[in-house]
Amino acid sequence: MKEVQQIIDKNKEAVIIPDGIAVIGKDLKIIVFNEAASRISCYEEDDIIGAECGILFRECPEDIKFISQSIENNRVYTNLPINITDLKGNVKNVLASITPITKDGNVLSVVFVFRDTKEMLSLSDELEMRTHELIDQKNKLDAIFNSNIEGTFTIDNKWNITSFNTSAEKITGHKKSEAIGKKCWEIFNSSLCRNGCHMEQTIKKGKPMIGKELEILHKSGRKIPIRVNSGILTNNKNEKIGAVETFIDISEIKNLSEHLSNFFKYENIIGRNKELKQIISVLESVAQFDSSVLITGESGTGKELAARAIHLNSLRKTGPFIAVNCSAFVEALIESELFGHEKGAFTGAIKTKIGKFELAQGGTLFLDEIGDLSTAVQTKLLRVLETHEFERVGGNKTIKMETRIIAATNKNLAKEISAGRFREDLFYRINVINIHLPPLRERIDDLPLLVNHFIESFNKKFNKKIKQFSSAAYDLLTENKWQGNIRELENAIEHCFVLCSGEIIQADCLPKRIRETNKINIPSNDTAMPTGLKETEKKLILLALEKTGWNKTNAAKELNINPSTLWRKMKKYKITPTNN
Repeated sequence: MKEVQQIIDKNKEAVIIPDGIAVIGKDLKIIVFNEAASRISCYEEDDIIGAECGILFRECPEDIKFISQSIENNRVYTNLPINITDLKGNVKNVLASITPITKDGNVLSVVFVFRDTKEMLSLSDELEMRTHELIDQKNKLDAIFNSNIEGTFTIDNKWNITSFNTSAEKITGHKKSEAIGKKCWEIFNSSLCRNGCHMEQTIKKGKPMIGKELEILHKSGRKIPIRVNSGILTNNKNEKIGAVETFIDISEIKNLSEHLSNFFKYENIIGRNKELKQIISVLESVAQFDSSVLITGESGTGKELAARAIHLNSLRKTGPFIAVNCSAFVEALIESELFGHEKGAFTGAIKTKIGKFELAQGGTLFLDEIGDLSTAVQTKLLRVLETHEFERVGGNKTIKMETRIIAATNKNLAKEISAGRFREDLFYRINVINIHLPPLRERIDDLPLLVNHFIESFNKKFNKKIKQFSSAAYDLLTENKWQGNIRELENAIEHCFVLCSGEIIQADCLPKRIRETNKINIPSNDTAMPTGLKETEKKLILLALEKTGWNKTNAAKELNINPSTLWRKMKKYKITPTNN
């Protein structure tokens, strides 16, 4: 009996779950009855074991003959369609096999294996449905694989390419049919191929490689710069079966990076003003070190332009440049914006957020309008700058800071310190190097260069051929106070380009605020000026010159006009020290 049970156990392991298994002895009594047999017949194992097997054939007794013949004649039956009767009296058609269990040529018992044909049909339908689902999933995965903007391919352990998506075809110039089965180095032809490339490192170390940059050879022969990620492929037994790589063409990014680097070169900062040249010299020196920088100046003087120039000419130029306007966030959010927060740190924090300090790791963090930070946030910022460590809001993990800080403000921080609105210790921490950008009215001698620069820029943008400003319009530009500085000048010139239909910008194309501010001091048409008014203006200029000892700069201040305007009017009225 023990040997019979061992044979039965082996059969149990060999038969799939849907099959009912009953072992029937020579006396036609049931010895073993498995769970599937119970499910099909509705008989519990404890109730049926020891019972006559005829109970299964009570509605179709003629089918029991196959059991008897198998025992008597040592006969095997397979794929036998017979009927059994379940506990409730239902007749079920089953597909059965009957196998004798023998010892020394004698039949000890038979194994009766049966499967409900309705269940088989149901399983077949389900299998078909699952097959269709798998096909649909495969089609979806293929669609995702081929619609990915990143080129993607896989290799086996022998470096043969096993898959190659549509983006990979576009970037390399090779069709999928050309790539599959080839060694990866035959398709990519990089100088690193078979020479310590990222894929080789991935397979050897079993670790992903992220963000590597290299050049490959396009099918046409031209070089393509790419950025790649690679990882190990394993099967369901966690065995290494190859590797996968994703890569993206970074030609445009490289071109943009070169364009930005060129745009933010110091020599492209417009102006010949003596003070501006000194500032450019300081910027060049500052870029070489990681010291904190404070850039001061009125709104619109180009503080962020200077900060980006420092970053893109420094050793951190390959890292991120993250700009934060400290005045753009409410008090409750600025700390989260700077340091990030953990999920559930406060109401509304539904997921973990990376802060600007983390985003700027390895690069530069530009804190614009730092004078608008509350004293509470100033205190936390000071600690970060002192310890070079911070934590996310609601977190307890310390994060090392590897970021250069450049701050900027249009406020007088000395006055803010005196008023108790800005921490003096934070001021000294951020003010290692101070760069003060002069307002446009203090470098008005750069106005012609700036105007020409913006005319060239907007001609390209608007596809126009504007050459210059009229004399009257230019006078309005020189007389304006430019409270918004270079930003205001740029916006005013763009306003003119929208309205101007000719090659010369007239005074009426300027924004109304500029025309109205200067309409009393500078007439738009000198020939229409009454003679009495001309004489009055000439006398006022003479009085100012005599009062200041013919110092044109001081006389211009006395008259509240620009020195260049005074010079033109002196030339117009033929005013010289010798003839007056």
